Amino acid sequence: MSVLTSRIAKIPAATWSRSRLFIFRRPFSEDSALASKNEVYLQNIPDYLHFHENFDSDLMKKIIFSMKIYPNFISQAEEESIFAEIQPYLKRLRYEFDHWDDAIHGYRETEKLKWNEANTKIIDRLRGIAFPPGTSQLAHVHVLDLDAKGVIKAHIDSVRFCGSTIAGISLLSNSVMRLVNDKQKDQIVDIFLQQRSMYIMKDNARYDYTHEILSEENSFFKGEKVPRSRRISVICRNEPLADK
Repeated sequence: MSVLTSRIAKIPAATWSRSRLFIFRRPFSEDSALASKNEVYLQNIPDYLHFHENFDSDLMKKIIFSMKIYPNFISQAEEESIFAEIQPYLKRLRYEFDHWDDAIHGYRETEKLKWNEANTKIIDRLRGIAFPPGTSQLAHVHVLDLDAKGVIKAHIDSVRFCGSTIAGISLLSNSVMRLVNDKQKDQIVDIFLQQRSMYIMKDNARYDYTHEILSEENSFFKGEKVPRSRRISVICRNEPLADK
């Protein structure tokens, strides 16, 4: 375990789910309070986020609320249980190096409706955290297997296929996701996706930013190399929004 992984793993998952991440400070003087009423001092930015230089503070706030990571969401035994169920099918597939919209290279994928009893409990736990009660969800779970040399290139998901939220569990490897604002290309944030963590990406992070999984040679987080091997993500989505 790297120093980075060790540091992040020691922080309780509940830390990432706190909604009150911002402290608004106002000067004592009435004049200066008026002058600085729109200044927001961001504190307690989660360790799994790395905002590149000159990232706008208003955009930063939106990312913190729309991109959340739950480290150690599953145990090693649970990871092995999921892998044991999906690997027999995946190993019969060949890795593909083209994609209908050129978004993924070096991948194989499937969708799974039924899980064994133990893994059903894991999927239900993910759904219970990621989606508010009553949310219409896609019944099938998307399983995406990315080869060690594979890449997910920068793209924005089509709204035809899913709604405002996707939530996934990262298996087998750490990796780095990068978000780039679609209209302001200098607004970049990297996200450390720890093995066995769960990520929830919704709203602003999904529709206003491209997202990608950095290739092994470009896999760095806060200047530190994050070795990447084969990565499997188990992904749940809500139904496409009717007005999209």
